[in-house]
Amino acid sequence: MPKKDKQIEYIWSDKKRTIFGLPISFTRYYLTENRLITREGFLNVKEDELELYRIVDKSLSRSICQRIFGCGTITLFCKDADTPEKQVVSIKCPREVSDLIGSYVSQYRDRYSIRGRDMIGSAGDNEDCCDHDN
Repeated sequence: MPKKDKQIEYIWSDKKRTIFGLPISFTRYYLTENRLITREGFLNVKEDELELYRIVDKSLSRSICQRIFGCGTITLFCKDADTPEKQVVSIKCPREVSDLIGSYVSQYRDRYSIRGRDMIGSAGDNEDCCDHDN
C-alpha cells in the first residue's frame, strides 16, 4: 500500500534488518515511481537518491542467516557517477522487492523512451580511435 511523507508517495519502504531479522537500524529504504531513496543516520542524516532509469542490472543474494529470517540483499548496478553500485541490504521479501523495482524501471524507461543504449553509448561514438585518411 502506498505511503505518503511530505508530498512524496512511497510504493515500498523498509528498514535494514539486523540480527534475527529485526528492523533495529537507522537505515531506511523508500521506493517511489521514479527513484530509490536511501536514508541513513539518526542525528546526522544522509540521504541518497537513485533515478530508476539509471539501473542497468540487479542481483539478489541471501546468506544462510538471511534465508532463515526471510531477508536478502539486492545489488543494483547503475550508470550513475556517484553510485555505480547500490546495495539494498537485509530487507524482507527481497524477491518481491527486486521484481517491483524491475517493473518500475521498465515503466519509467517506457514512459520516457529511455533504453540502455541511450546511457551506455555505442562503439562508434569515439572519433579519436578512428583512422582518418587524408
